[in-house]
Amino acid sequence: MITLNSVTKKYGPLTVVDNVSYTIAQGEYFALLGPNGAGKTTTVKMLLDFVRPTSGSITIGDVPSTCPIARKDVGYCAENHRIPGHLSGMEYLRRVGELSGLSKQDAKLKAAAIIERVGMEGKEKLEVRTYSKGMTQRIALGGALIADPKLLILDEPVSGLDPIGIREVREILESLKSLGTTVVLNSHLLSEVEKTCDTAAIMNKGKILVKEKLSSIISGGETLEDVFVRLVKDGHA
Repeated sequence: MITLNSVTKKYGPLTVVDNVSYTIAQGEYFALLGPNGAGKTTTVKMLLDFVRPTSGSITIGDVPSTCPIARKDVGYCAENHRIPGHLSGMEYLRRVGELSGLSKQDAKLKAAAIIERVGMEGKEKLEVRTYSKGMTQRIALGGALIADPKLLILDEPVSGLDPIGIREVREILESLKSLGTTVVLNSHLLSEVEKTCDTAAIMNKGKILVKEKLSSIISGGETLEDVFVRLVKDGHA
């Protein structure tokens, strides 16, 4: 589904992502982990063609990430999603659905189903400006899901959610596995990563320290948090 080949991103003399290569298979649940400033968000931005690599290449489904068609079946939820405050949650979802290629009628029906799926029943007619961060995050996740993406990219999707909301997001992600959806998850909540993802890459200072099946990373009896802290402190795998 995704291939990064010797990807480097520099801003002037600063190297933010340093010669990164890996693949993510169709249907894989992949976590991109690392401390703040590791290069995770820049990597996600390059996947989405928000910024372009200084060198190297990225393909999504064998299509260069620089081609708009590569993002046709991609859903994206940012950590700090900016939704026009005057729109209601329902209006936002309907508009995203239409922009994704759904007819007005299909977008209306799908938005209603998504409202229920993300636990926003009874709040869908309120303006987004009145929402808490957790409520906004639920609607943002709904927008990422509305067009049934084959690839879902989530940047801290449970940010601002209470424990019930975190569990509901996990259940939503688990429900997508039967559809063969590929998920790329950028999160600091390592306990949820352990419960949700198949594979993880731990990144620091622009480099990949390890990229393996989670079962292999934590095979020595350590928690993912233990491995994460040890690798980042040591600076290598």
